[in-house]
Amino acid sequence: MRSAPLTPEKLAEAQALADAIRAATADEIEALAQTLVATEADHPFGATEFKLRDLGHRIAAKAMEQHLARKKTATRGPV
Repeated sequence: MRSAPLTPEKLAEAQALADAIRAATADEIEALAQTLVATEADHPFGATEFKLRDLGHRIAAKAMEQHLARKKTATRGPV
């Protein structure tokens, strides 16, 4: 997906973002793991599949929130 290697500054930014995402999604990852372990081997789909998908969407949403929180969104007031 990337067209060029990241600069050292961008690599550091990516690492900081990854750390923030891990911290923000720890509960969802724990729930995902518990759901998988609790699922019977002969019933991996149905309700379990939907729960995992929901958790995955929550993880992605929190990742985007972390990314956007790092962007400068403030606008200047009247000059």
